[in-house]
Amino acid sequence: MSTPRHEFYETDEKIILSVFDRNADPDKVKITYQPRAVTYAHGEKSLSLQPLKGQIDPDKSSHFVGKVKIEISLVKCVQGRWAGLIGDAPDPLANSSSSSAPTTTSAPPRQRKNWENISDNILKSDKEKSTEEDPNVGGDSTLNTFFQKIYADADEDTRRAMMKSFSESGGTTLSTNWDEVQKKQVEVKPPSGSVYKKWG
Repeated sequence: MSTPRHEFYETDEKIILSVFDRNADPDKVKITYQPRAVTYAHGEKSLSLQPLKGQIDPDKSSHFVGKVKIEISLVKCVQGRWAGLIGDAPDPLANSSSSSAPTTTSAPPRQRKNWENISDNILKSDKEKSTEEDPNVGGDSTLNTFFQKIYADADEDTRRAMMKSFSESGGTTLSTNWDEVQKKQVEVKPPSGSVYKKWG
C-alpha cells in the first residue's frame, strides 16, 4: 500500500482536501467520512487522516474525482479555522452539555447584510447622540441631520420659509417664520469677521 500525496486549504465552513491520484477510477475510489476521520482508498493507494482537528458532518461532506486529483470537501460542524488538518486537539463538540454524540445540525448560514438597516441604525444613533452631547461635536453632518429633521417634520409654510430664507441670504440665514419671510427679501448676514461676496 502506498500513500498518495495530499494537501488542503480551509475556509470557516469547510476543509478542501486534494488527494493526488492521476486517472483514478471513480467507480473504485472509496472514501469514508466519520466525525473526526476521513479515509481514502483506491487500488494500492490509501490515506487515513485521523483524528481531524475538529468535527465534520459526514452527511454533508462530499468528493469529486478528477483526472489529476480527487477533491474532498469536509463540512465543519462548527465554523472557524483549524490551522491544521489532524491533531490531538480535544473535540470541541465532545464535551457539549447537550450530547457527546456528533450533532447533525450545521452552523447557521451567514446572514446577508441589510445595508439600509445599517444606515438607518447609524442615523438613529447619530440622532440619539445629538440629543445627549454637544450639538457641535458632529460638525456639519450633525447640523445637516438636525435641519433635515426640522424640514421633514415641518408644515408647508415652515418649509417655504426655510427655503426662501436660505436661498435669498446665500445660506447665511435660516428662518422658519413664513409670515416674516414672505414680506421682504431676506438679508445676507455673514458671520462676524466675514465678508459676503457674490461670485461671477
